[in-house]
Amino acid sequence: MNAQQMWSELISIHPEYQNTTYNAWSYGVEANELARLTFEKIKTATASAFEEYALENEALPEEGELNIILNADEEAVCITKTTKVSVVPFQDVSKEHAFKEGEGDRSLEYWRNVHKTFFENGYKKSGLMFHDNIPVVCEEFEVIYK
Repeated sequence: MNAQQMWSELISIHPEYQNTTYNAWSYGVEANELARLTFEKIKTATASAFEEYALENEALPEEGELNIILNADEEAVCITKTTKVSVVPFQDVSKEHAFKEGEGDRSLEYWRNVHKTFFENGYKKSGLMFHDNIPVVCEEFEVIYK
């Protein structure tokens, strides 16, 4: 099923979303695995580099936004609603946020290792230098349809 088909299903059950917009996207790495974790409500948060939003001229996520999560084949997996957005330095991302991301053993140490590598690669491609104080957009969400 594609994003538009899933959106139509949501609207047929929840007409209150009729005039709402959505974003359809897949996770930057391990799209299938992270979409599965989101579908199973294990992954209830994500993080991204603040500076990449500016480089791509993209708005930061906002509370109340709806997102259709896609797998690697661009098939719709579920729809989430953003419940919280904060921007914190990389070194200040909390163990609670790391746990909510649902990846690996859900520890802060695991989160930092994986995300440091991910952010370093993204920064390098953009000609930027990663450091422990880069601003990180921490987003929490809930699955509203699957």
